[in-house]
Amino acid sequence: MEVDQVVPLPRLPRVAVCGGTHGNELSGVYLVRELLKLQREVMKKEQEEDLKPASVLLVLSNPRAMQQCRRYVDTDLNRCFTHATLNGPLSDMAPYEIIRSRELNALLGPKGSPAAVDLVCDLHNTTANMGLCFIAYSDCDWICLHIFRHLQREMPDTPMRFLHFDVSNKESYSLDSVGKHGFAMEIGPQPHGVVRSNIYTAMKVGVQHMLDWVRLFNSGNVFEGGFVDVFTMVKHIDYPRDSETRNITAAIHPCLQDRDFCLLHPEDPLFQTFSGETVRYKGTEPLYPFFINECAYYEKGIALSLARKRQATVKGPLRNSQPS
Repeated sequence: MEVDQVVPLPRLPRVAVCGGTHGNELSGVYLVRELLKLQREVMKKEQEEDLKPASVLLVLSNPRAMQQCRRYVDTDLNRCFTHATLNGPLSDMAPYEIIRSRELNALLGPKGSPAAVDLVCDLHNTTANMGLCFIAYSDCDWICLHIFRHLQREMPDTPMRFLHFDVSNKESYSLDSVGKHGFAMEIGPQPHGVVRSNIYTAMKVGVQHMLDWVRLFNSGNVFEGGFVDVFTMVKHIDYPRDSETRNITAAIHPCLQDRDFCLLHPEDPLFQTFSGETVRYKGTEPLYPFFINECAYYEKGIALSLARKRQATVKGPLRNSQPS
């Protein structure tokens, strides 16, 4: 009988959990504050070193935006981590978030270097009805995929999807791309500037299970392979707009609103104009919509995004290559 060969990967001794990258996405803000408080209490008790599952670095990413309860102060911090932005010239008049991205890169990176932290989990909220999503730049990062499968097993009542943005490492733009492995944990629906207990709790439980998986992995546990449905982003769709003023002329159609990850077929209702007409989806293939009517994306010209679903093989058995 053939035995599957174990996939060895390095341990994850340094993990970062970040909140407040967008200052008005409050689940991550309050969760990281709570974890910082618990961490201080643990340090006071001087627990034995071998009881700590990993070195967890807790980061409040955008303090100025958090103080003002705004997504950002000058520019979107979560678009400031490309190779060019992190390494280009910096003027005296640089936006606050450009400066902050370099501080975070120095703390967690440098991006793409052996010194970077092993895993970054960046916490976000969405106003869209997306449940709990992992958003990652790779559909073959076995660490992120195994963590996702662990959360699926441990949180069976929580709708959960793995979103893949097919972008190169140099062009990857979000904070989670600074680590050797990384993903955004995006949970909704929750209005910006508001914290809902059910959404906060789902995020808290998800982070706890993520850290539990890291502890088990670092301790030498073996994780079997399997399969994960991966949604790869294909394109964005903007709202219909007036050709002269560029003002939007329609809203998401009622038949589509809140139906994130429900298959959208050609000729399905897409928008309803302010005069009452239906605008239909003119794509050539059925795709899965997500970030439907996301509040923060009006300024970006995105009414919704569309993804193609496939089943990805998650390699296993997986274990760390330096068992203790």
